[in-house]
Amino acid sequence: MHDLDEARATRAWVSEAVRRVEADANRSSDTHLLTVPLPAQWGVELYLKDESTHPTGSLKHRLARSLFLYGLCNGWIVEGTTIVEASSGSTAVSEAYFARMLGLPFVAVVPRSTSSEKIDLIEFYGGRCHVVDDPGSVYAEASRIAAESGGHYLDQFTFAERATDWRGNNNIAESIFQQLAQERHPIPHWIVVGAGTGGTSATIGRYLRYQRHPTRLCVADPENSAFLEAWATGDLSVTTDAPSRIEGIGRPRVEPSFLPQIVDHMVRVPDAASIAAMRFIAARTGFHAGASTGTNLWAAFGLIADMRRRGQTGSVVTLLCDSADRYRHTYCNDEWLAASGIDITAPTVVLERFIATGDFPG
Repeated sequence: MHDLDEARATRAWVSEAVRRVEADANRSSDTHLLTVPLPAQWGVELYLKDESTHPTGSLKHRLARSLFLYGLCNGWIVEGTTIVEASSGSTAVSEAYFARMLGLPFVAVVPRSTSSEKIDLIEFYGGRCHVVDDPGSVYAEASRIAAESGGHYLDQFTFAERATDWRGNNNIAESIFQQLAQERHPIPHWIVVGAGTGGTSATIGRYLRYQRHPTRLCVADPENSAFLEAWATGDLSVTTDAPSRIEGIGRPRVEPSFLPQIVDHMVRVPDAASIAAMRFIAARTGFHAGASTGTNLWAAFGLIADMRRRGQTGSVVTLLCDSADRYRHTYCNDEWLAASGIDITAPTVVLERFIATGDFPG
């Protein structure tokens, strides 16, 4: 009888936890679709899906919600479970938010290079940061901590693509198409995203095929990331010898959630170009985004230039992943750029020429 009462109490706690997480989705899942002004004669519309308006300020809020629901409904998360994650920052920020919502302890295993702003946010939401010097060790260290604490390792890199309902349920892809319904070009020519776990590109790519849309998916990949080479060669064992400097995207190995076979095109974006585009869009529109958004924009501009060369009109959609506020001491800081050997002069000239003429390299 005691075991039965305990099981009922656990089910009741899980039911209430799911309700709380779903209530958060009802309040915050539909983010704004912003327009980026382009010359009218081009006949191309560019949109930014502003994921920075989620309660925890980034695209990763969606992933964190899905990972918690996945863990709860699989019976992996119950009352008192210690939640553990390997994260470079934004995912852990969002997961700390949900852990606090459910009254659960949270530990984020983060590389030492993680921005101080993100570490402060993780701790603001009640999480604890476990810092490691070797970015490649975050997976094993998170697994170890979860095992020793009897907790649950959320493992965003493995479960991102399977925790999200790619058929709909107001996922990011369905939301984009609903918001484009009254626009001049409601079916976009391209959707451009970066890849960190690969979960967002997997969700969007699957949705496009499920809905039979002709929209093509482009993944923008920063320097020191293994995804593009794996996509181009089919070799999923590819690794790099250094981590990406663009937080939130790019990985030194091909993560399990990255599905290269549903990606139509990939673009390598230099770090200087990502940061130049991040600053360029802020100066032109007032949209203050992080460097991963700059990576997306650089790729989107190249695709728009190609559409113009082919005489095509239509729409292109990409993501505003998070706010520049998280990078005041890095990407927004000229001294940090100089110390990091990053010169944004040349890519800034390319961006200015693009807006003036429509021309773009490549």
